[in-house]
This record gives sequence, C-alpha cells and structure tokens, in this order.
Amino acid sequence: MTEQPRIPLSRRRVLRAAVALADRDGLGSLTMRRLAQEVGVEAMSLYHHVANKEAVFDGIVEVILGEIMAAVEHAEAPPPERDWQAALRAQILAARDVFLRHRWAPQVLESRSTTSPLVIAYYDHVVAVLRAGGFSYDLAHRALHVLGSRALGFTQELFTPDSAQPGEAGAGNGAADAGGHTAADAGAAELMEQMADQFPNLAGMLAEAVHNDPDGTLGFCDDQFEFEFALDLILEGLERRRTAGH
Repeated sequence: MTEQPRIPLSRRRVLRAAVALADRDGLGSLTMRRLAQEVGVEAMSLYHHVANKEAVFDGIVEVILGEIMAAVEHAEAPPPERDWQAALRAQILAARDVFLRHRWAPQVLESRSTTSPLVIAYYDHVVAVLRAGGFSYDLAHRALHVLGSRALGFTQELFTPDSAQPGEAGAGNGAADAGGHTAADAGAAELMEQMADQFPNLAGMLAEAVHNDPDGTLGFCDDQFEFEFALDLILEGLERRRTAGH
C-alpha cells in the first residue's frame, strides 16, 4: 500500500485546523496542545508558524474575514447604483452566513485589541456601496455608526448571559449538548428566573423571545428574524434621510 504524502505544516494549515477545532468542539477547546494534536505534530512545532495563542486568535480572524470577503464578492445583488439597499442587504447577509457557520467568531473578533486590515477593507466596501447609492460622505459616516457590527452580520445585544473572554474554560464557546443546548441557554434561563420578580416586564419579554426562538442564531437574542427586522428598519430609515438630503 502506497503511503500518503504528508502535508507540510504551514501557517494556513494551522489556522484552518484552529477554525475546524473551534467549529467542532467550541472556542474553549482551542489550546496550543489541542491544536497540535489536530494537525498531528508536537506543540513546539506550532511556534514556527504562530507565536502564541493570541496569534492564533488573530489568525483565525483573518481566516473568517477572508471567507466573508469571498462570500460578499459572490453574493447575488443588484448594482448599488440601481438599488443600494438591496446591494448592502445582500452583502451583510452574506457576511452573516459566514458567522452562522462559525458561531464563536464574533466573540473572537470583538476581543481583538487591534483592527484587522480586512475589517477596514470590508467597511470600505460598505462605504463604496453607500456612495454608489447617492450618499454623501457625512451620511455614509453616520450610517456606519448606526449599523455598527450589524454591517458585518452580527450584533452586540443588550443582555448577554455569558460574558467570559475567548479562551477561558467554558467561555461562551458554543459547544452544545446532545439536545443542542449551550451554556448560554442555561445562563439565559437562570437570568430570567432571577429577573422575574424585580423586572417582570423584561423577564416576560425575554421568556417569550426564547420560547419563540429556542435555537437562536448568533447570540442570546440575535436570531435571524430580529436581525433582518432591525437591518431593514435601518436601511429604510437611511434611504429616507438620503432622499431628504438629511
């Protein structure tokens, strides 16, 4: 039997393996030791390609953003000159699809202390769509503030039951049990119980939200319907401001 050639270790291979490990076992599983096992080498071999665990996090942000840029490029949308709302909506939902494949990724992206050039490139593309749609630079600037992380396909919600940092044990890593329930689900339920007497209106609202969408998508309240509902409100409001000369 012919032995299969060994794939040489590279930074790209290490980072792809890190993404696969986080997808399969959750962000909390992403240690240098586990990553070395994933690619079949000794842990010391990794340091020729990634300096440390933080470098791995920086690298997987690059991988995810690269996927987003590719998804945006292939998204089906009209030219922004003809319909900027549809063009930007398609771009944002294409980016969101990538995050839905890697549900831990928003947490890592928001934890970085420096902004990736790929994030800047993405937002430059957003501004290009707005400008092609007739926005002044001033209104485009305001639009970016309104959209925030929603422009990338996810939102930072008001109530997040799990606030641990990336890499900490059990930290919001998206790992689910056999029934698909995560630690965040348990935290959400506990939070609502604690709130019920003191804050009955919020507790009732959140209980109904979780009941109507038990699976969620990228966060506690950030489900697809709510995301698209808010996105459409923003785009419609921006169009009114654009046509009125803001």
